[in-house]
Amino acid sequence: MSNRRDFIKKAGLASGALAVSGLASAGSMLNNNVMNNENQNASIATAKSPTIKLNNGVEMPVLGVGSFALPTIQAADDVAFALKNGYRLVDTATNYGNEKEVGEGIKRSGVKRSELFVTTKLWMEDYGYDNALNAFNNSLNLLGLDYLDLYILHWPMPTDFEKTVQAYKALEKLYADKKIRAIGVSNFTPEHLENLMKETSVVPAVNQVELHPYLIQKELREFHKKHGIVTESWGPIGGELANSASNPATPIRLLQDYTIVKLAEKYKKVTAQIVLRWHIQNGLIAIPKSQHYERLLYNIDIFDFELSADDMAAIDNLNKNLHGGPLPNLFDIPAFKKLIAGRKTKIQG
Repeated sequence: MSNRRDFIKKAGLASGALAVSGLASAGSMLNNNVMNNENQNASIATAKSPTIKLNNGVEMPVLGVGSFALPTIQAADDVAFALKNGYRLVDTATNYGNEKEVGEGIKRSGVKRSELFVTTKLWMEDYGYDNALNAFNNSLNLLGLDYLDLYILHWPMPTDFEKTVQAYKALEKLYADKKIRAIGVSNFTPEHLENLMKETSVVPAVNQVELHPYLIQKELREFHKKHGIVTESWGPIGGELANSASNPATPIRLLQDYTIVKLAEKYKKVTAQIVLRWHIQNGLIAIPKSQHYERLLYNIDIFDFELSADDMAAIDNLNKNLHGGPLPNLFDIPAFKKLIAGRKTKIQG
């Protein structure tokens, strides 16, 4: 922890801006030296994300910082660092177990609450109307906030969809009471969305789903566009693919894809910047996560270039319909517990 704080001090944080000498050089090694020598010692200035208008008129940043699997011992420092360096969208969830630390990072950043867009998610075990209301209050207390910008259902839970509907109706109540600026869902398929919208009044503003160049979700994105739902990408640079590889000896790494590497060389960017730029130009919101400060800086430094139409198409053509995370139609509480038990077995083994 002390080393991370020393890093911040040495980087010279002041007035929410950062100039880091030499980080470009460190980042170039992450991307096989694609950045040329004249940029290696350049400063990386604070960048702020543009916004996209949701279906209720609320403006949401198109790039944020995710916190899934972010250790609680690091979460507050990471969030504070991200916010001091231009990020304004923060994404967490009850199930991540770090809402308190994320809230501490928000406080520590010194950024005005009015400038931030904070999202958290309702966990499946809290579905149902009254349970959802109680869970919301608990999340708000842990975050140390007076309201949320976006509150979403974490999974559709098809084995008990009535509880899913009742949970969403609780979100509608909180939205009507102005305790949430926008409501939405996560990991819903078009069928789930149709079934939900038949039973509720407020069309979800956002559907947060696994989406990356190996899983472009074309059909789902078209459904979203038809109904005015914004698509938000989790796992936007494909990290879950490596984590869940069937053969750990040969993990799938999107950022090592030949097409992505060549485009990084072409644009003199790191591979993650190419993929994130693809998300932004597709009108998507992306929430990459990282425990590394230099990567947080690179992830937001994507608003000074544009991929050509041909290069966008080349990335689209990488699609393999390849999921790294659970499949929405097969995921519920028993499936989650089985997944966690499997992870524990791997760690112990």
